[in-house]
Amino acid sequence: MSASLAFGLLRRSQLLRRNFPSCLTSWKIPPHVLKSSQSEALLKHTTSELPCAPLHMFSDEERLMQEMVKKFAQDQVAPLVSTMDENSKMEESVIQGLFQQGLMGIETDAKYGGTGASFFSSILVIEELAKVDASVSLICDIQNTIVNKLLMKHGTEEQKDTYLPILASEKIGSFCLSEAEAGSDSFALKTRASKNGDYYVINGSKMWISNAEHAGLFLVFANVDPSLGYKGITCFLVEGGSEGLHIGKAENKMGIRASSTCPLTFENVKVPETNILGQIGHGYKYAIGSLNEGRIGIAAQMLGLAQGCFDYTIPYIKERIQFGKRIFDFQGLQHQVAHVATQLEAARLLTYNAARLVEAGKPFIKEASMAKYYASEISGITTSKCIEWMGGVGYTKNFPVEKFFRDSKIGTIYEGASNIQLNTIAKFIDADY
Repeated sequence: MSASLAFGLLRRSQLLRRNFPSCLTSWKIPPHVLKSSQSEALLKHTTSELPCAPLHMFSDEERLMQEMVKKFAQDQVAPLVSTMDENSKMEESVIQGLFQQGLMGIETDAKYGGTGASFFSSILVIEELAKVDASVSLICDIQNTIVNKLLMKHGTEEQKDTYLPILASEKIGSFCLSEAEAGSDSFALKTRASKNGDYYVINGSKMWISNAEHAGLFLVFANVDPSLGYKGITCFLVEGGSEGLHIGKAENKMGIRASSTCPLTFENVKVPETNILGQIGHGYKYAIGSLNEGRIGIAAQMLGLAQGCFDYTIPYIKERIQFGKRIFDFQGLQHQVAHVATQLEAARLLTYNAARLVEAGKPFIKEASMAKYYASEISGITTSKCIEWMGGVGYTKNFPVEKFFRDSKIGTIYEGASNIQLNTIAKFIDADY
């Protein structure tokens, strides 16, 4: 190598080193770390709590709730799942069963007729129901993690007295945010609410509204002043059967078919000023806040769905004989099963951790997005693998595995698509460093 060439390489190396980010100039400890990777002092606790307990350890109340829901799902829901899926219709007996078991007001205070349990209990209920039917789980999820929560947090005493008791005992609630041009960009909504004396007149339309067919109360997001942009968005309590409220034909969906998903049209729907939830122009804050907690519910739904599919499949591959031995005994299949089981456990821990953070009053948004994203992705992987493991029978409607597969896809789409969750996670990582 000539002296001039060696000098040129050395020079370029020095210039390159000079342009390295300062954080890479030595093997020093990085100045910033991800907040969630840092430990925190254990809060003082009473003997009734679960200090420093594994996430799989539940309080007596949570364990009893889980066992009760498991029995309800097996006895009253499971026999109807295939029919409900085929007919795209929720059986009335299932809806009534949810109310009778106290599952539609899990966190609602007892003075309003609710169960008065914890947020974590809601997550366990959603997970258990989804092991049998994701559609039934979704009704319970929306009611508890979004509708009831919004009323409890932002409702006036009069609104709570009026609506929380009926939501706990007889009426389903519906969350109305999405529109034709306001999906992931939900604050681009066009539905308008115009003030007229002591009431507002709502005009516009909504799409992809879950529970619409059965709902007795709609939480409708409309803009009272479009000139303010998203800061004009306000939440209104609209009762089912209101004049001018039209519920369209239910969508013919790939999955969660028993859960109604309908378009809504508002034609001069009059809503009393007293039915504004919280403050005027704060609807966007309420929507974000409710969806942040709701995503933990969807994570629990996807987790339960995947676990239910896995639980159904494993006994089959332990009994199915090919080439003189159980197909479970083939190492290639064992490795796949072990891989999926590990992913399910990771999804469960992410979901439970996010739920416990909510209960502890700690920041949880990043963790909720991680749980929702990961559980949704793993649900798709698990259900697809289960069909492969069961072979031809797994592909038929004679067994529930193909339904689990169809139901799983929605997890990557609603209450924040997977890419939206990744955006949220990345923003927190950017802020932490």
